[in-house]
Amino acid sequence: MSQKRHIEPLLWSLFGAGGTTIALFFPAMILVILLSSLGVIPAEALSYERMSGFFLNNLIGQLALLAVLVPSYWACIHRIYHGSHDLGMHPGVGVKILCYGGTLVLSIATVIAVLV
Repeated sequence: MSQKRHIEPLLWSLFGAGGTTIALFFPAMILVILLSSLGVIPAEALSYERMSGFFLNNLIGQLALLAVLVPSYWACIHRIYHGSHDLGMHPGVGVKILCYGGTLVLSIATVIAVLV
């Protein structure tokens, strides 16, 4: 007896990774921006030159940027796709392939853009 394999557990794990990333990093980013605007953190610490130097010219910064961005894409598209079901819309397999395929293309493009 052959069992049909589903990709859904993989998609849910990517959703979970993205949700965790969003829950951990985005509040911290908001706090840093808020503290900077209040003058607690010097504005020079968040200057474009300093941030781009760290996130685009440093392997650790590039990996950190990818660790925040790519899982977030998967969490967002998974939430949008399954949210459409909650609203009574039931997109077919083609829409599912378009959504998740587009997210895969966006993820690969982000990796290339950040690392190259």
